[in-house]
Amino acid sequence: MTWKKSSYSGGGQGDACVEVAHHHPHIAIRDSKAPDRATLSFPADTFVAFLDGLKRR
Repeated sequence: MTWKKSSYSGGGQGDACVEVAHHHPHIAIRDSKAPDRATLSFPADTFVAFLDGLKRR
């Protein structure tokens, strides 16, 4: 999987963020400070709906 870091990675060293990867048919999410730990995985359409909800806030 190719992991991409959020463009909103916080202040300081820029390491206070999450990374996402497309893992068809899901989107995987991990903590950028602990990449070897567990990841979360959601169906892609569910993840898109989640992001759309965040944008409306």
